[in-house]
Amino acid sequence: MHQSQDMTTNRRPVNLNLLRFRFPVVAVLSILHRFSGVILLFTGLLTCWLLSISVQSETGFARAVALIGSPPMRWLGIVLVWAFTHHLLAGIRYLLIDLDFGVERRQARISAWIVNLTALLVTGGYVTGVVL
Repeated sequence: MHQSQDMTTNRRPVNLNLLRFRFPVVAVLSILHRFSGVILLFTGLLTCWLLSISVQSETGFARAVALIGSPPMRWLGIVLVWAFTHHLLAGIRYLLIDLDFGVERRQARISAWIVNLTALLVTGGYVTGVVL
């Protein structure tokens, strides 16, 4: 089979390596906004579950307190601070864009950088104890 025939008849899907692409900062913000929303959804469900076991009995309360104090839950708390901050700031940015503020390409890029960096700074401040 000739190469030209192979290229026209080969209709298999192409496996794209998304890690090789350089996404614009606005696209990264959009993806992280969705990702932070999913994190908030699942941590909200986890919080409801922890609340329900904590009010069942004294043992349930002790179990919930032990779970909250565990190292994985502390890491999840840090992720939750980032997710909440990022989702809130990106949501405010999207609302301002809906009101025609920051719609121009340069303004959109700058505001996307501001949201991403501020979320990281607030999370870092929370971890170090600067932001309470």
